[in-house]
Amino acid sequence: MSDDSPRLNYRAAGVDLDAADRAKRAIKSLVASTHDRHTLSGMGSFGGMYAVPGGLEAPVLVSSADGVGTKLKVAFLSGRHDTVGADLVNHCVNDILVQGARPLFFMDYLATGDMDAGVVARVVTGVARACRDNGCALLGGETAQMPDFYAPGEYDLAGFIVGIAERGALLDGSRTRAGDALVALASSGLHTNGYTLARRVVFDVLGLDAESPFPDSEETVADTLLAVHRSYLGSLSPELERGTVRALAHVTGGGIPGNLPRSLGPGLGARVDTGSWNPPGVFGVLARAGGVSRPEMYRVFNMGVGMLVVVAPAEADGLVSRLRARGEEAWVAGEVVAGSGVEMG
Repeated sequence: MSDDSPRLNYRAAGVDLDAADRAKRAIKSLVASTHDRHTLSGMGSFGGMYAVPGGLEAPVLVSSADGVGTKLKVAFLSGRHDTVGADLVNHCVNDILVQGARPLFFMDYLATGDMDAGVVARVVTGVARACRDNGCALLGGETAQMPDFYAPGEYDLAGFIVGIAERGALLDGSRTRAGDALVALASSGLHTNGYTLARRVVFDVLGLDAESPFPDSEETVADTLLAVHRSYLGSLSPELERGTVRALAHVTGGGIPGNLPRSLGPGLGARVDTGSWNPPGVFGVLARAGGVSRPEMYRVFNMGVGMLVVVAPAEADGLVSRLRARGEEAWVAGEVVAGSGVEMG
């Protein structure tokens, strides 16, 4: 190599190790704030260690992994990064809750084109906040710089959760019966599904930007589209302990028709009374502006229902009353029937 040959290093190639170190220092206290007495490792370990809690006769570990999807595009446009981490944690918590599990620990994966320590800290702030709210340790994770893979200012976010349940209390659809009632719990907006369609309507068809007023609303576009995907753990844990819940369905991608059958036993379907609630205004705006058909709306979006609870008919009214006493918007939305699929009446 001659003296005038270019001299390369990792930073010149696009990866700033110093920025990565700054990002890690910025989130160290956030991670530590979620740890509990079962956490055996600290940030920086090659692997996270967590002691399995005692007190269960036949403990079963339940795990799940997910991402935030193209909702992240709204975070990029608005410069708001402190909510998507909570979306991720709460989505994963709900996914194992439907099998009767409570969360133990969570791990995140954040991949970015350029390492902005401030953005990383805001993202992890949301992750840590949701972990604390759900009683879940943020055990570790990975932050990767991939400048040739992600555009400047963009990142991807995924998470991995492990929870625990008593084997005899697992929800696997075997307890469901024809005639069981469906109790709906309200969503807090779009949650984390349908954003490719929602963004096309809002930004392309309506021509709005992140800080524009959202139609028929006092909120901005960013306020509406970044509303946090909420957790149902606090409201439903007491019901799982009562032993009256026969099944749960987290309404995510695929809507009610795509998710409810996953929680029912063989030979069972459901009839949902869509007249039992009024979908929040955001869904009406998307349907009208985008010319989206009713079946497509219910297949893509949650339409205002974030979780469905299957209980014996005699338990439905009591469940609704207890959930409302905990601050939930809850109502009887249909029933389980013999057959297959979901009839959206």
